[in-house]
Amino acid sequence: MAHTASERRTSRRFPLHLPIHFRVSQRGAASRWSSGVTCDISSGGVSFRSRRQPPVGSHVEMLIDWPARHDEADAVSLLSTGFVVRCDSGRAAVRMSARYLRPGVAEPQSMGRIA
Repeated sequence: MAHTASERRTSRRFPLHLPIHFRVSQRGAASRWSSGVTCDISSGGVSFRSRRQPPVGSHVEMLIDWPARHDEADAVSLLSTGFVVRCDSGRAAVRMSARYLRPGVAEPQSMGRIA
């Protein structure tokens, strides 16, 4: 991928608008799931819009409804964790530290720690 002088990303971003559920990961405490829509995604990060933004620097758990199907029938979910690197104007950017594609639709309310 060619980079300009101002471009620091190492991975190509794809403009995908997918449902996302996220929560701030806090040791020993249960946190509430929030939802939003992704703006773009790459192998190293994701940006999304939501009414409730996670704090910059916080560790977040995310669940994204993936557009692909497993065996052409089953839904697929992307489970990931990462750190919030930027928030502005209702949009958050997360550098992903772990990611897993999982067949089936995962429900945020029934999930424990995902990574």
